[in-house]
Amino acid sequence: MSRTIVILLLGTLFFTSCEEKKQSYDGWEEYLGSPDRSHFTNLDQISPENLKDLVVAWTYESPDTGQMQMNPIVVDGVLYGVSAALKAFALDATTGKEIWKFGDAEKVWHSTSRGLAYWENGEDKRILYTIGKDLICLDAKTGKLIQGFGEEGKVDLHIGLPEVAKEKFIISNTPGTIFKDLIVMPVRLSEGADAAPGDIRAFNIKDGSLAWSFHVFPYPGENGYETGKNSELYKNESGVGAGNNWAGMTLDESTGIIYVPTGSFSPDFYGGNRIGTNLFSNCLLAINAKNGSLLWHQQLVHHDIWDRDLPAPPNLLKVKRNGKKIEAVAQITKQGYVFVFNRKTGEPLFDIEEVSVPTSNLFGEEAWPTQPIPVQPASFSRRSDQITEKDFSPFAPNKDEIIAKIKSSNKGFFSPPDTLPTLLLPGYDGGGEWGGAGVDPSNGIIYINANEMGWFLQMEKTNDIDLTNLSKGESLYLNNCSVCHMKDKSGNIQSGYPSLVNTSDRLNKVEVLNLIKNGKGMMPGFSVLKEDEHNALIDFIFGQEKKEVEEVDKTKAYQAPYRHLGYTKFLDANGLPALSPPWGTLNAIDLNTGEYLWKIPFGEIDSLTKLGYPPTGTENYGGPIITENGLLIIAATKDSKIRIFDRNNGKLLWEDILPASSFATPATYLASGKQFIVLACGGEKLGTKPGNKLVAYALKSKI
Repeated sequence: MSRTIVILLLGTLFFTSCEEKKQSYDGWEEYLGSPDRSHFTNLDQISPENLKDLVVAWTYESPDTGQMQMNPIVVDGVLYGVSAALKAFALDATTGKEIWKFGDAEKVWHSTSRGLAYWENGEDKRILYTIGKDLICLDAKTGKLIQGFGEEGKVDLHIGLPEVAKEKFIISNTPGTIFKDLIVMPVRLSEGADAAPGDIRAFNIKDGSLAWSFHVFPYPGENGYETGKNSELYKNESGVGAGNNWAGMTLDESTGIIYVPTGSFSPDFYGGNRIGTNLFSNCLLAINAKNGSLLWHQQLVHHDIWDRDLPAPPNLLKVKRNGKKIEAVAQITKQGYVFVFNRKTGEPLFDIEEVSVPTSNLFGEEAWPTQPIPVQPASFSRRSDQITEKDFSPFAPNKDEIIAKIKSSNKGFFSPPDTLPTLLLPGYDGGGEWGGAGVDPSNGIIYINANEMGWFLQMEKTNDIDLTNLSKGESLYLNNCSVCHMKDKSGNIQSGYPSLVNTSDRLNKVEVLNLIKNGKGMMPGFSVLKEDEHNALIDFIFGQEKKEVEEVDKTKAYQAPYRHLGYTKFLDANGLPALSPPWGTLNAIDLNTGEYLWKIPFGEIDSLTKLGYPPTGTENYGGPIITENGLLIIAATKDSKIRIFDRNNGKLLWEDILPASSFATPATYLASGKQFIVLACGGEKLGTKPGNKLVAYALKSKI
């Protein structure tokens, strides 16, 4: 064999091995593990064979108690996290010992944070996360504000929005995505007629300046600009806003493409003032991360009137088609579908059909006549139109009432909101939720934890609401608060909305004002209210308002002819789901073929387990870790457990009881030669007890 041929063969082998070389996922330096949001790791010290030796290595008590949805990141042996009240902290990743803590000692924030972002350039190392409307930039080594970033280390997230939106509610629950010297920010906005536009914006990490903005309501001359009825939406003056990305984004570092899932236009449940498909809402956007230009888009819900926001960052992975691997992006949805696209072109890798859906009965509403449904994979959650009497819970003591409730409700596929109850299944939260899916990025397998909770969606005519003889505070309460907390302040604790009766026994007026202005958990802040309106509302809640009747402008108080009646779960008389189990599932899907590898109930209800029933599954929030050596690691359930499954078949291998439920995605990393699994245990959600601990596990032999 000649020397030239040998060199050519060796070169071919070298380039082939480079092409097939797997990406390294051996740390946890970014939200959900990596820019491609894979939830995947190559670390293998913890294996199926030694799980019996897995024990608690350290715990850390965070400064505040309550919901911690954050996914920690770990860089160079330091773990960074965020407390329930938005205090950032740095810990020694080996011992859990605190290095620094940052936050406002005087002010208690009640928003939730799913984590933070890390950037470095040589010795310049920075942490970026949000408090309220501000993007904060800290020195990663000291926890001190970087004074050269924005104004004394802070950037107001209103920057780049129209002037009319400057005072509107804006926060961010999810970490920004780092691309070189830019951070692209997700934001959470109001879901009512007072919502700001959800423009996608990138900020320079060095100085905080606005680098680019993608307008979800295109301006004249921009791609997607609509003439006619919707031509003025970009001004944010017509009661239509949002279309924001709140769930986070995904970056392909090799191409510089950022994949952005968006939510619905507002108001959520009535679209009479936003007729049409509502481009770019409910879309997966592929954007050039350098300049914000749109490369391609796919809309996954047309004219959303069900709050079907895309709930999680998509996953990047490779799938096989005709013997070749294709770089793909997979997006899970609240409605239980996985849409899979060619990452570079946006071409669907499974056919998508436009399926006819019911029309609306509401005056002025024009529900879109079809909705996009992938031919494969099949939905990982049940649909409302599939429910029969066989699907009612065997544990329900009031089955006749449940049957009557269903018979008096709409339950068609994508049945639009109505003045009659509409069964929403999957529910408001999904299906798929913000914890997101995990993937085996090289082999095309996706792992999804999902909810099976039915909710009811119902509207009422705003003209039927009697606004006469109401005080200022009562009309403000009716307009802003009663949807969740009920007209009589009784709340709906089973759906997650507390009673406001006797609020003064629990909170003082300053604390309530803080909640109204800044929000808590899923409650948005009402920053657009004026000081006298805040005071009147608080006095009404505390039962101290003078009964002075104020003339109310109905058109100003209610900008739509219909009003959402609130979030009501479909429960039996015992407070358990009225539908038959499973009430939560884990799913493994081969995206090369679209076929399910396995599906199991996920989680258990203690009261039923004690009676000898098999696991029913539970509502769950927070995603998994997927390991190359065959594990699926997840908490997420209301039963306060962490579980490890065999990812090849769904068999439970190991579990442990946590100090509080962990509604968050865990992280795994190597520090001082040991592999750790760490997760935030904040509880509080779904009626669970609150907590404030980070818990780290490692092998007993390594501690």
